[in-house]
Amino acid sequence: MEPTDMTAVELVSAYSSGELSPVEATKAVLERITQHDREINAFCLVDEEKAVDQARASEHRWRTGYSKGLLDGVPISVKDVFLTDGWPTLRGSQAVDEDQDWNVDSPVAARLREDGMVLVGKTATPEIAWKAVTDSALHGITTNPADPTKTAGGSSGGSAAAVAAGFGPCSVGTDGGGSIRIPAAFCGVVGFKPTHGRIPIFPASPFGPLAHAGPITRTVEDAALLTDILALPDPRDPTALAPPLATFRGGLNREVVGMDVAYSKDLGYVRVDREVGAIVDRAVGILDEAGLRVTTADPGFDDPLEAFENLWAAGAATMLKSFPEGARDKVDPGLGHVWAHGERLGAVDYLEARAVAASIGITMGIFHQRYNVLLTPTVPIPAFEAGHDVPPGSTATSWPQWTPFTYPFNLTQQPAISIPVGTTSAGLPVGLQIIGPRHSDDLLLAVARFAEYALS
Repeated sequence: MEPTDMTAVELVSAYSSGELSPVEATKAVLERITQHDREINAFCLVDEEKAVDQARASEHRWRTGYSKGLLDGVPISVKDVFLTDGWPTLRGSQAVDEDQDWNVDSPVAARLREDGMVLVGKTATPEIAWKAVTDSALHGITTNPADPTKTAGGSSGGSAAAVAAGFGPCSVGTDGGGSIRIPAAFCGVVGFKPTHGRIPIFPASPFGPLAHAGPITRTVEDAALLTDILALPDPRDPTALAPPLATFRGGLNREVVGMDVAYSKDLGYVRVDREVGAIVDRAVGILDEAGLRVTTADPGFDDPLEAFENLWAAGAATMLKSFPEGARDKVDPGLGHVWAHGERLGAVDYLEARAVAASIGITMGIFHQRYNVLLTPTVPIPAFEAGHDVPPGSTATSWPQWTPFTYPFNLTQQPAISIPVGTTSAGLPVGLQIIGPRHSDDLLLAVARFAEYALS
């Protein structure tokens, strides 16, 4: 097997046995990026020299019988919203001055370094990660490895495309309304949004209580391992949760057969593409036969689109206020509209939106007293043409309108994961979303692992 086709767990096993070295794996990833990323545009920065230096240090550790961490020597990328010492963090924006000191590691970057992982580069994001596709005037359009004429999704589209294309087995993204799960579904990989606060964030996201960080990988096991690394505490995030009592990887094999599972095809209000719906229906049927007790049931809340868009616009406007004078003329036109909307909102609008989020959170808390997890499609449509914020020819005027399954669970701060469950007749991946109660990250990963095996 080629190193670029191996999972993180498989790479570590190969390092341990001496079958493969971190330098060989890293050079294979860098070569694949050189050969194929021109078409996909997953990366906005690749640092070959530093990556090989880190790989050599890891190789020395493995040869001397000392592993620094769980995924020592495994190549990884990070979304260009995470501060990373030695690399600029431009957030896809022409308004960010690259000529400044970049000497701080975010909690994500710090934990990866401490574990000994090899940071290959930074992945593309739309400007300040504001939308569910990945393009910007700064870095261009990121496309889908399954079909480069289609979008990779967003805003962690660079990370999902990188993992799907073999540019490293894992990456780290952010998710404020679906930004990990949407591109994971479109690109056919695993995307995990843990409970809010499970992975510390610094600086604080402008999207505040909506924002999560999380892994994008090829397997659920890799996602669990990466979460074990990223969930370690950091004093710079006052909203971070206490360290977990047990490892997430260690809980993957817990018994889930017989659990009560709800399946909502449309949350009671979503219009789903017929082919996507059929693929998800089939996957859910297999899971039912495999031992999950699946019941068709809607959670019982109305579409919280207005509340979400108000919170999203308020966060965007708050961040953009810190941009230099004249930035409004440089930002993505769609982001400019969101900026203007956010500036029109008042404190009452914000608090009313937070009240909607709290109400849905209560509804879901009661729902999960009956059902251990909820299944839905991740996205109701397959990936559409790259370079568009909304599907061409649709009635959607804003990105949340075409991804209604994801943002409700940012409002509630629940853990949610997308796993691939098939492809359309055109070869475009389809994802299944699994949602659990707050703080049930270990349970959710175990159910996802079970589903991954049952559907393989």
